[in-house]
Parts: sequence; structure tokens; C-alpha cells
Amino acid sequence: MCPALTRLFAELDRHDAQIPLEVLHDSLERLEIALDDVRRYAQFGPERYQRNLVHTGPAYEALLLCWRAGQRSPIHDHRGSACAFRVIEGTGAETRFDRTDDGLVYAVGTESMTPGTICATFDADVHQVSNLQPAGAPLVTLHIYSPALRICNVYSLIDAGSQEWYDPVVEFAEGSGI
Repeated sequence: MCPALTRLFAELDRHDAQIPLEVLHDSLERLEIALDDVRRYAQFGPERYQRNLVHTGPAYEALLLCWRAGQRSPIHDHRGSACAFRVIEGTGAETRFDRTDDGLVYAVGTESMTPGTICATFDADVHQVSNLQPAGAPLVTLHIYSPALRICNVYSLIDAGSQEWYDPVVEFAEGSGI
């Protein structure tokens, strides 16, 4: 593991309860990291983005999310978890949503995220992350979830309410990165 990630995880390992969103954001902002530092964890799914396990700590989980062009997350919240992520490679788009009184979600804005951009969301914040780049252009993002996030709520643009959704994590296999 690269020295920058070793220092990051040592800092976060000091927490034994949910890590405040500001701490996650600031830790990722100070992180000096490049694609070569995480390349061994970078695995892409053929149909959807892939969540690759990098490290698990007492109060968090670090994942490298790899997105092929056109892949996007469902519209989702973080259901009790704080999440901060940093764009390492490529340009992503984050669309944030709000809810009507009847429970429908609607987009309130989209931000372009270039390498180095930090995004931080908590619990009931609803958003969608997308790789809208041309074919062949990957998006790689480093996410820290506190606590680990396995089940979130997903939302539809045409139906009120939400559904539970399980988002699997792929554990690192030696020699499988890009």
C-alpha cells in the first residue's frame, strides 16, 4: 500500500465510532494520491460500476469505485452513513436531489467533478454519481464510508418513496487491477 494511504488509514483507525463528515472530507483533501497508488485495486464491472475494497477500519471502510463511460449509481441516500470521496481519475458528475412533500425526488443541480474534487454526503442526502465521459474514458473514485455502507435506499423519478438496495463490494484479488 502506498505511504499516503497508510497514513490516511492510520489517522482514521483512531476512530471507534462514526467519523464526522468534516473529518472524512478534510482527510481526503490533504491526501496526495494518483491512479498509480491505487491501480492494484482498480477493477471495472462490465454492466455497472464496481465497488472494490481497499481497507476496513474500526469505524469505516475505504473503497475504490471504478466506473466505465456511461455507468452511474442509482439515485440513492447513505442510510446512516457518512461518505466522502475523491476523484482520482476522469471526470464524474454528481446530481443532487430533493424530495417533494409526497416523497417524489427531483434534481436540484449537477456538478462536474474533476481529479482532486471531494464530495461529501451524509445519511439522508440523495444523489447520483455518473461517468458521462466519452466511451473508453474511466472514472476512478476513492470513497470512505463511516460506518461501512452495504444497504442504502434507492429512489425513482416516477414513484414516491424508496426501496432498499444492496450494493456489493468486491475484495481485492492479486493481479486483477488495471
